[in-house]
Amino acid sequence: MGNDPVGYFALVLHSHLPFVLGHGRWPHGSDWLCEVTTSCYLPLLDVISSLAAEGISPHVTINISPVLAEQLAAPSFAAEVEEFLRTRLQAARGNREEFSRDARDPRAGLTQFWERFYRDRLAQFERLNGNLIQAFRALADAGHIHLITCAATHGYLPLLSRDESVDLQIRVAVATHTRHFGRAPEGIWLPECAYRPRYEWTPPVGSQRGRVRLRRRGLEEFLADHGLKFFFTDLHLVRGGGALSAYRDFFPALRALNPHDRPSHEREGTPYHPYLAASRGGSGSAFAFVRDPESTLQVWSRELGYPGDEWYLEFHKKHFPGGLQYWRVTHPKSDLADKQTYTPERAAERTVLHADHFVSLVNRALAEYRASSGQVGISCSPYDTELFGHWWFEGPRWVQEVYRRLARSEVAAVDCASYLDRTGSAPALALLEGSWGEGGDHRVWLNRDVEWTWEMVYRAEEEFWVMAKQLRARREPLLARVRGQLTRELLLLQASDWQFLITTWAARNYAEARFTEHLANVNRLMVLLRALADGGQLSPGDEEFLTARERQNFLFPDADAHVDAACDVPLA
Repeated sequence: MGNDPVGYFALVLHSHLPFVLGHGRWPHGSDWLCEVTTSCYLPLLDVISSLAAEGISPHVTINISPVLAEQLAAPSFAAEVEEFLRTRLQAARGNREEFSRDARDPRAGLTQFWERFYRDRLAQFERLNGNLIQAFRALADAGHIHLITCAATHGYLPLLSRDESVDLQIRVAVATHTRHFGRAPEGIWLPECAYRPRYEWTPPVGSQRGRVRLRRRGLEEFLADHGLKFFFTDLHLVRGGGALSAYRDFFPALRALNPHDRPSHEREGTPYHPYLAASRGGSGSAFAFVRDPESTLQVWSRELGYPGDEWYLEFHKKHFPGGLQYWRVTHPKSDLADKQTYTPERAAERTVLHADHFVSLVNRALAEYRASSGQVGISCSPYDTELFGHWWFEGPRWVQEVYRRLARSEVAAVDCASYLDRTGSAPALALLEGSWGEGGDHRVWLNRDVEWTWEMVYRAEEEFWVMAKQLRARREPLLARVRGQLTRELLLLQASDWQFLITTWAARNYAEARFTEHLANVNRLMVLLRALADGGQLSPGDEEFLTARERQNFLFPDADAHVDAACDVPLA
């Protein structure tokens, strides 16, 4: 092992937003997508490209969820981003005029900071011809990043009631990723890192709860069916015991969730190597990389980690009109009225210090693991991409400083696929059920506030798959067209975003409205499909409705082509 590094570091970024394009602008429509594009995706592309130009290949593992990829590739996306950036530039200029009326107002100088930032992002976006998909693909082709996928619409897979639905979410995801990035994905980010092994399952809500029991396949079996070699999990699914919440510091409403007891016992397990996840009696397996809790806490936690530093930009306080931010954290628990003015230079200095601390932390943990085990381990750091730039404005700069220091350290940067190619094996383990959410279980996505959504999802799933199997031999173009849009609406109905936004109160009214909208679309399209199957015709009103839904919810143009194959998913 003399030439080996002390260990490997894998940064894993999960890029996802719900389907908002074409569903309004502010505050939760396309402006949400444009804001994250501007503050996260473009700065990270810039950072990775700059590192590559310095001769530092960061080897980041990046998931771009299929529903996000479809939005980034949409013809309307570029125009929305350009309009958003020009509006922000106007806001900066308008704010400068407002603040300059008081010579003592320090925010006047900050307007120039924001004007430079948005002008640079607009110039970068224009250089890329608005094509972020191609930009990510080019970095992947050059070996600087490794792209993986997610479930089609970020459906919360352990709670879906039909194996056909789980298969369809993954099947559509693999096809969409391949279409956009030119190669099939090798890995997947399970939505919310939520996992369920093979066992006898009963619906957790509804009239069938406790009455219907079905042997369900483990999620790793579906991954194996589609050539997906690895995914990510949290340490408590390996060991048992308590969980480290990924969202609590950013969504305080999660603290009020009714707790459920988790097993208090713990078993042996380490986060510093992957495991081969397999269910007893199952027919497939996949490697599970484990989140390193010690290092990731420094980045996730607003209270204990870097984003809560007093000099970083305060996310929650914004100036209107324009929505620009002029204040610093000051203290993570300080009242918004007490926030002090942001100083970009001091914030930049803090990213350097925090990068030094992070790299030394990873180096120490891996060195201790090697000394105790005799093995070269891997520190896996998975995060939502939107943390870097959106929640933590300085996050992309911190990433750049981390990789500059890693390049001079004894820790080697690696993507997860390459690490598996080097090691080739891992100990087998039956993972526990759970997620990386509050409590480590499903409570964020299944609680009293959202039980009604699952009752509706289960009813829609049952009707959809009964109809799909009845009509699988029918090839009439109009039937295929209606079934294709029905499939899109069902996939959108299954998105875990709606339950998350309701539970956290982040956008409860919007999420409830969107869920109800897709449910209504599913129900109407199901009626149309039955009528057509019985020899009926579309009325002018039905044609207008179908066309409007095809234009608005345009994602996954080949969705219908995957339904028949999902009907044949093996039973447990």
